Amino acid sequence: MRDKRYDILFEPVKIGPLTAKNRFYQVPHCNGGGYRDPSAVAEMRRVKSEGGWGVIFTEQVEIHHTSEITPFIELRLWEDKDIPSFVKMADAIHAHGALAGVELAYPGVNGPNLYSREVPMAPVNMPILTFTSDPVQARAMDKEDIRNLRHWHKLAYRRAKAAGFDIMCLYGAHGFGVIQHFLSPRINQRTDEYGGSLKNRARLFAELVADARDEVGDTCAISVRLSLDEMAGIDGFTNDHLRELVAMHAELPDVWDFAHGTWEACSGTSRFKEEAAQEDLIRGLKQLTPKPVVGVGRFTSADLMVRQVKQGIIDFIGAARPSIADPFLPRKIDEGRIEDIRECIGCNICITGDMTMGISRCTQNSSFMEEWRKGWHPERMRKKAAAKRVLVVGSGPAGLSAAHRLGLRGYEVALAEARTEVGGRVTLESRLPGLSAWARVRDYRMGQIQKMSNVEVYKDSALTAEDVLGFGAAHVCVATGATWRRDGTARFHLKPFAIAADLPVFTPDDLMGGAKPAGQVLIFDDDHYYMGGVMAELLLKLGCKVSLVTPSTKVSEWSTNTLEQGFIQKRLLESGVDVRVTRALMSAGNGAATLSCTYTGREEEIACDALLLVTARNPVDGLVHALNAQSAAWADAGIETVKAIGDAEAPSSAIAWSTYAGHRYAEDLDEPDPGDAMSFRREIAELQS
Repeated sequence: MRDKRYDILFEPVKIGPLTAKNRFYQVPHCNGGGYRDPSAVAEMRRVKSEGGWGVIFTEQVEIHHTSEITPFIELRLWEDKDIPSFVKMADAIHAHGALAGVELAYPGVNGPNLYSREVPMAPVNMPILTFTSDPVQARAMDKEDIRNLRHWHKLAYRRAKAAGFDIMCLYGAHGFGVIQHFLSPRINQRTDEYGGSLKNRARLFAELVADARDEVGDTCAISVRLSLDEMAGIDGFTNDHLRELVAMHAELPDVWDFAHGTWEACSGTSRFKEEAAQEDLIRGLKQLTPKPVVGVGRFTSADLMVRQVKQGIIDFIGAARPSIADPFLPRKIDEGRIEDIRECIGCNICITGDMTMGISRCTQNSSFMEEWRKGWHPERMRKKAAAKRVLVVGSGPAGLSAAHRLGLRGYEVALAEARTEVGGRVTLESRLPGLSAWARVRDYRMGQIQKMSNVEVYKDSALTAEDVLGFGAAHVCVATGATWRRDGTARFHLKPFAIAADLPVFTPDDLMGGAKPAGQVLIFDDDHYYMGGVMAELLLKLGCKVSLVTPSTKVSEWSTNTLEQGFIQKRLLESGVDVRVTRALMSAGNGAATLSCTYTGREEEIACDALLLVTARNPVDGLVHALNAQSAAWADAGIETVKAIGDAEAPSSAIAWSTYAGHRYAEDLDEPDPGDAMSFRREIAELQS
């Protein structure tokens, strides 16, 4: 069934004493579950094993309580009591023949120890380097500290081996691990045998690998995950330094796993990073070592994967986000179902689960992290409860998701779209600068729906309440989306403020509909996600002069959670956008607008020929209200339920909230009322005496 072009991807590859069944290597990735949700993270990995991955890793695992990264929720292997949850994970990974890898980390400079309250340690005395600039400093490690560090790693190797893991990975990438801190001349300014030359700075790295070899013998493989470039200029650990290190220790580990130097650079969104963006940095490294090489790059194209292997760039297709978007990616390639791959759109909504200490989610795969909590599966759904017809009104991300998943359950589904084209907001937004990958949300679901004989799509079909009552559907799902408000109401202004009647006022809907403002356009961004910055780029393309005003301290502040805030603000500043942060728009008209400092209240004026408001959105819920008003007629029309979902219920800037809403509607349909029960499972910590 597999296209022979892809045979090379399914060749077994030796990793030390072990053999991976194919080249699909799910590199470590966070998920927001960590030590808090062990069963959820185990089941998530079991599904990936079922999906055909040859190697599957945990996320970052803190090996000792003297270095932890609270408030972030990662795995912890601090003592023997932690082993049972790791056994569950290893067993889940092994369930379908994958090798189980564990990424062992001592955060060092990145560990503020806000939970353990231990004094952090680093190569030298220095402030802790965290996302939140915690007011903590690390003390310089002395020789006894280094001996202790090696001992703690040995304990971690023993525990991981006892739990059943096959590959021990030492984490020294993204600036997050003590190995990288010692390798970096920017951080490691020691003058003893652990500092100075690259050979000295690599001493700890070599010792930790050798210790791992002593502990696990020839039963487990040893991996190291290193930065391709620290992204700190000539003062940092550069790509040239990495090449020298690999040549120096070519046969030390069993597999080399490479990733970009910062998490932001490594996991850049599709708006800023193309697929295989790290190819230039990794090319040639494989020729420096006889051991296999892992590389990443948000790989979704099987043809690109093949080229990477055939050209000798990498041996393993490393993937985190693509494995989240489609846990069955390897299996679909193997079975000749390329068109069924649920391609990652590179939005990084998955990363926000880790950054917000919540639970991760995925725009494309709503079952991600719900496999155990809700019993959802990315490829399978339980059969319909009864032979009932469902009408889905609106073909945006929520409506498409609902129709697709209802179709999988076997319901007869009619999907009605008022416009000529389907996709709703994802179709419109995919035409904006940098967001073309958004269209994959539509394309995947429509591709699957078109294969279903039980799902019919009706375009140019704007429905009234009377139309719905006469349709003959037992269940009505209203997914009619939302529109951007044009009165400035959002977070800063909870009610409309003064805007002159003769001032041209636009919203993102207007620009996506073809409107073309002119002159000096002021964007007031009180949404704080991607739309404000994207609108600024679009206006520049239209030849406008642009000022972007936001009450926040940063442009697109929430996109810190998707690792792209810095890229967004940098691009706007370099493009000549007049950026005004910590400023609220108070009034506008007569060629000028009045801004107020959000801290001092001091006012200033700014030129304004037109206003673009990126604020809140209103649900398009007229249909559901009209139907509810005629609920007395439902029984005669055969209607049992009417429900608004997605943006039509409560708008969200993130598309993932809409696809999840559609998926959940399909999963919950005809389910009994849970009453007071929760809609998901959770685990409660055991009380200790």
